[in-house]
Amino acid sequence: MSGEIIPYADKIVDMIEQARQNALRSVNAELIKLYWNVGKYLSEESAKSSWGDAFIDETANYIKENCPGIKGFNRRGLYRMRQFYETYKDNEFVSALLTQISWTNHLQIMSGTKGIEEKEFYLSLCIREKYSTRELERQIESSYYQRYMLSTQTLAPIDVPHNENIRFFDSYVLEFLDLPAKYSEDDLRKSIVHNLKNFVLEIGRDFAFIGDEYRVQVANSDWHIDLLFHHRGLQCLVAFELKIGKFRPEYISKMDFYLEALDREHKKPNENPSIGVILCASKEDEVVEYAMSRSLSPTMVADYKLKLIDKALLVQKLREFKSLLIEGSDDFKEE
Repeated sequence: MSGEIIPYADKIVDMIEQARQNALRSVNAELIKLYWNVGKYLSEESAKSSWGDAFIDETANYIKENCPGIKGFNRRGLYRMRQFYETYKDNEFVSALLTQISWTNHLQIMSGTKGIEEKEFYLSLCIREKYSTRELERQIESSYYQRYMLSTQTLAPIDVPHNENIRFFDSYVLEFLDLPAKYSEDDLRKSIVHNLKNFVLEIGRDFAFIGDEYRVQVANSDWHIDLLFHHRGLQCLVAFELKIGKFRPEYISKMDFYLEALDREHKKPNENPSIGVILCASKEDEVVEYAMSRSLSPTMVADYKLKLIDKALLVQKLREFKSLLIEGSDDFKEE
């Protein structure tokens, strides 16, 4: 009976994932519209005001003092919104396209390009190719626009690792998280873990989510792994553990302990040894380390590292999650 139900369950999961993608797109669209309208208001009011740009500075100070829970509307953010509006206000070509990419990608285009033609070029490219910020940055850094304009033939973009199913997942969208102004370390950890799970499923190829706070039992004691996935390509379990504070060598030993328990009690006979990913978020930096079984051959270790999410990308996202969630909080204390 269960085998007959699985296709129907898969259909429901697909419906859920599609709804999530639609929701993220809707949130992103509303966010871009908000920034556009704020930018328009600031542009018009600062032009009329005898204060000039000081009008924006005073607005940022007012929001900071009277509405400390509102993020992203500091001095720098408000100037960016005005720049966004003034860059595209008379451009009918892009008016219908602006809500189709993330705010971070807009910032990348505004800061990394010169003329309006170059901006239009990368805006269209980003929408067509569904680029993440990292992918878009690589195209701009490679001077793809200049090379494309000088080429006598149609020049393809440089090849970058790409996930066709990538969704809007932007640190500015995460500001809609409903967290209190002050929260505990455990709240911070749980919020990052929640976003990490979505990020892994969004970016990671072949990752299938198994569970959070996943229980393993060793010597009649229960232990819980923050996030557990199965990687279809590697045919192994992948455990993620988040630590608030600086990296400590004993974290590797503890992860090895978890991996041994997973391999002994949860790994299927046809599966490869489990792997662990340790993420540490301290005030100063972010660290990502892999833990692997000593029984793995050098070839298999290389294959694992090739197919897992790049460490640099995990560090980048961990930094974004952390900086967003601890902004304005005095309660972030390391272990």
